[in-house]
Amino acid sequence: MIGIVAATAAGRAAAATLAERWPGEVRPFTDTGPADALREAWRTCDQIIAFLAVGATVRILAPLLGHKTEDPAVVCVDEALQFAVPVVGGHHGANALAHRLAAALGCTAAITTASDQGNVTALDSYGDDLGFTVDNPDMLPRVGAAVLSGDPVRLAADQTWPLPPLPPNVHPDADTSLTIHISDAAVEGDGLVYRPPSLVVGVGSARGVAADEVGDLIDRALGEAGLSPASVRCVATVDLKADEAGILEAARERGWEVVTFPADVLAGVDVPNPSEVVRAEVGTPSVAEAAALRAARSFGRGAELVVAKRKTANATVAVARLVPRGRLTIVGLGPGARDLLTPRAADALRRASVVVGLDQYVDQIRDLLRPGTRVLASGLGQEEERARTAVEEARGGHAVALIGSGDAGIYAMASPALEFAGEDIEVEGVPGITAAVAAAHLLGAPLGHDHAYISLSDLHTPWEIIERRVRAAAEGDFTVCFYNPRSRARDWQLPKALAVLAEHRPPATPVGVVRNAGRPDQSVTVTTLADLDPARVDMFTVVLVGSARSRTVAGRFVTPRGYRWA
Repeated sequence: MIGIVAATAAGRAAAATLAERWPGEVRPFTDTGPADALREAWRTCDQIIAFLAVGATVRILAPLLGHKTEDPAVVCVDEALQFAVPVVGGHHGANALAHRLAAALGCTAAITTASDQGNVTALDSYGDDLGFTVDNPDMLPRVGAAVLSGDPVRLAADQTWPLPPLPPNVHPDADTSLTIHISDAAVEGDGLVYRPPSLVVGVGSARGVAADEVGDLIDRALGEAGLSPASVRCVATVDLKADEAGILEAARERGWEVVTFPADVLAGVDVPNPSEVVRAEVGTPSVAEAAALRAARSFGRGAELVVAKRKTANATVAVARLVPRGRLTIVGLGPGARDLLTPRAADALRRASVVVGLDQYVDQIRDLLRPGTRVLASGLGQEEERARTAVEEARGGHAVALIGSGDAGIYAMASPALEFAGEDIEVEGVPGITAAVAAAHLLGAPLGHDHAYISLSDLHTPWEIIERRVRAAAEGDFTVCFYNPRSRARDWQLPKALAVLAEHRPPATPVGVVRNAGRPDQSVTVTTLADLDPARVDMFTVVLVGSARSRTVAGRFVTPRGYRWA
């Protein structure tokens, strides 16, 4: 919930605008004085927008400040709606809220946090989206200052996690005692300690076991193995124990959720210490070890047992460590213009530690990448190699962005990458504005009714199949968008495809030819099926051929939404 505090008519008007644009998210505090309103918003809301001076806001909220990871994010907006200034919790929501306000109100997001100004990953939110916690947040200022200053900082990680990049001065071989630790185990030395959610505690018990017995056994198992409770993701057990009060209470006291599995599922997990007595009781030869391993594998791409079964009179405990899954984000860059790159795509590029793509596409977005990002660029004709490379990097545990122009799922990198990607990595797609859509808006509204995209490249598809699809689109009276229409080595396919279409629609059918849509040297031509000169078309061009119902209206290519114009 976003609380909005306003003391003037202009602020109240802006609050009303936000309530309309962000329905269900906004709670106005405009009926009381600003001091009381701010305090109430602080108590009840996750984020606060104050249409007040920064100084006044700070004086009111200063006595309420706790820790930045727990306090509401606060953004101040000036009376003239020129600036949105994050005041509290920049890396915990305020910076992002300022950017949202900039988009909604047309103001400027005045971001002052040093890491954002330097486009460097912020340490106080490092790994937040993976569930990381920080053991010693008092070290954040010192280590953060060293990172931003370019001083050497050693990176010591037990495993590879899909984390955002850190600058080159943060390195496993850095010659310094100042260290960033990413570990679920006890660590020593001078540094900042992140705890990843890498451990699962498996628990079995007799009916009626006491919470203290379960909890003490868990604590001893972790302590003697040198493992941090802060890295425990959950407790796992057999579903017959889903209502076991002692297990539930021990987990609740430690802030852990409980997950359960059917006995037949656990029976299929190989464990080092099976028990026929347990099998006779609950239907599986192992509960603690099997549940820990099964749960850890569900969260990662593998698991190892790091604490074998330990037991007391009424409880058993085992601990498994998961192997993290890497992330592959397939990002569409749009047609080329920076303002047609979506904010989500820009965020994905900044989040990635490895970027894979065609060299000319990498050059378009290189300025968005954070220092320390590893770039794997290659030339034309190496699509399969890029797809394999991106998947392999993700399998290695990294956060990978595989980039393509337009929308990466349309004649681009998503399909070859997904052919190689298995369940051992996480995959996300970020939509992009396609070349066809960008071209269509430059032409008018050629895609106003049913339409077909057809690639004329026969490098991967036999021409006989392409021609059959063109003929089907012609007979179905679809508007047709041709991708890859003509190259130096393929100069006959476009005339052949146009001839097929001409068999089914009049010579005056409008045709749009758009080259380099959205780029500085774009060209846009509206012509007809009879007058189109294929020699003017190349691989940087999209060709749209209208249906029999398409028209040219005031120089614009229009396909009616229905057939009423017939």
